[in-house]
Amino acid sequence: MKAGKRVIALGFFDGIHLGHAELLHTAKNMAYEANAVPAMLTFDRPPEAVISGHTVQMIQSVEDRKVILKEYFGIDQMIVLNFDKHTMQMDWSDFIEYITEEYDAVGFVAGHDFRFGYRGEGTAEKLREKCARDKIWCQIVPPVMKDGIRVSSTYIRKLIAEGEMERAVDFLGHPYLITDTVHSGYKIGRRIGTPTVNMNLQEGILAPARGVYASKVHIEGEEEKHISVTNIGVNPTIRDGGRVTVETHILDYGEDIYGKRIELELYKYLRGECRFSNVEELQKQIAEDIENSRNYFFNL
Repeated sequence: MKAGKRVIALGFFDGIHLGHAELLHTAKNMAYEANAVPAMLTFDRPPEAVISGHTVQMIQSVEDRKVILKEYFGIDQMIVLNFDKHTMQMDWSDFIEYITEEYDAVGFVAGHDFRFGYRGEGTAEKLREKCARDKIWCQIVPPVMKDGIRVSSTYIRKLIAEGEMERAVDFLGHPYLITDTVHSGYKIGRRIGTPTVNMNLQEGILAPARGVYASKVHIEGEEEKHISVTNIGVNPTIRDGGRVTVETHILDYGEDIYGKRIELELYKYLRGECRFSNVEELQKQIAEDIENSRNYFFNL
């Protein structure tokens, strides 16, 4: 993948939040000074999951991270490494030397608590010392605080799971994002007069709290983002149980977008999932949800 010198921000970057933003801005500034290209290094799966053998739910997929990196930070290069047992057992110094050689790294940026290499023996301070010996640029970024709380993926996961989407967005620094190709669903929305686009949450991705959200949709090939309303849940009024689905009604839009790639942004949790006694009650509530989502964006 050699294509010129790089300054690489190191980490897992789940969610790419305000703390990660400091690393990425620092990498961009350092790359400019070094006449290099900024890049972000991440892994295809949570290192913690491989090390512990337990499932670790992520905030966002690799594809979601690529979109956020380009759209909000203007960085095109994302290095995705396979985290397997070989990677897990690699000596921390060997890992840095591999990255330096393979990706022509002239600088590294890492958080103060960055741990890497076999048994996490690599630390931010060891990285700084090695870079000094090897005459490679290095900067360690201190923790980022907001409202007296350290910004972290763990805290943001909790907010998303509990439906605190507006606060999660504040700590992320950008809307919560889901990307997918639109596929055929149960066509429930079409049958009741509010057609929806259907998406899947990838395996291993944390499902936001069930309910209805004020959202926006960016459709492949279009510039404009469309106001929408999104339901995440099992549609208990129409279906009895089943898997969690992501269904979005795009306001004032009637084009066929099956097979297109879309980016769904969630901004605010409007209400929890409900079972209605009949379809008419559901339709009335959907109309209210649509109006609430429209008003949310008009009043921003």
